[in-house]
Amino acid sequence: MEKDVKSLLFKYRSLIGLIVLCIIISVVTPRFLTVTNVLNVLTQVSVNAIIAVGMSFVILTGGIDLSVGSTLAITGAVAAVMVKADINVVLALMVALVIGGLVGLFNGALVSKGRIQAFIVTLATMTIFRGVTYVYTKGTPVSGLGSDFMVIGNEKIAGIPLPVIIIVIVALAAWYVLNQTRYGRYVYAVGGNEDSARLSGINTDKIKALVYVVSGVTAALSGVVVTSRIGSASPNAGVGFELDAIAAVVLGGTSLSGGEGSVTGTIIGAMIIGVLNNGLNLMNVSPFYQSIVKGLVILLAVMLDKKNK
Repeated sequence: MEKDVKSLLFKYRSLIGLIVLCIIISVVTPRFLTVTNVLNVLTQVSVNAIIAVGMSFVILTGGIDLSVGSTLAITGAVAAVMVKADINVVLALMVALVIGGLVGLFNGALVSKGRIQAFIVTLATMTIFRGVTYVYTKGTPVSGLGSDFMVIGNEKIAGIPLPVIIIVIVALAAWYVLNQTRYGRYVYAVGGNEDSARLSGINTDKIKALVYVVSGVTAALSGVVVTSRIGSASPNAGVGFELDAIAAVVLGGTSLSGGEGSVTGTIIGAMIIGVLNNGLNLMNVSPFYQSIVKGLVILLAVMLDKKNK
């Protein structure tokens, strides 16, 4: 009985951690549970959560994608330039997503066909596409984007911010793909044991390449949302976002070695980071200490994961 309880507690550790964190912060600062602040947290979390969902696919195969922040920057800049040139907002969004997919395909091809470690590939492309963004924008923000484009990041439907609705749609789509499709089963299989998956007839190279495409597309979508929210595309946008996305995936219970994890856990992980950031801000904790706290929380999550194996 005791073993079953421990197993149950470990299984839902991320959700329990989120609930406990919310309770502690709400006791320390009553402003946390106001409707305005809760909606603000959800809106802030949405950007990281969208990226983290795509990152989940990559990490489930045992890979990593460090280029998502740079992908966010270049796609946001392209969308902004197109909108500023009076090109249709929907077309600008589609072009941004296609570019994100192509960046992901480039990463995936180098990892799967080039047999280069994902860390090295995406570290290199992180630098390359950040440089491309600086060249494309000439190092200056692109602003004056118009009200139609601003709707994506700032509109509310029935009182719910549109970015929150977007992440719900993205999460549901990702959950369906991973849990209800053959491709999703193959993603878990490749992460669990790539050699066994290959011997069973799975095209592991294709599966690995496609997860980076998913990651690139979600990073691009986040780029459009961020650019729309602030009304400007900065060449510095997305710096460090890859770390928050990886942290959300790890905090959500996905194993860095691959083969184990869920989209639901990733969303909870993103919420933990968002709630922690918001709570520390409300308590006027210095940003320097916030980084230390966040790092310790991530380290604790990894240690718990290792202890269970």
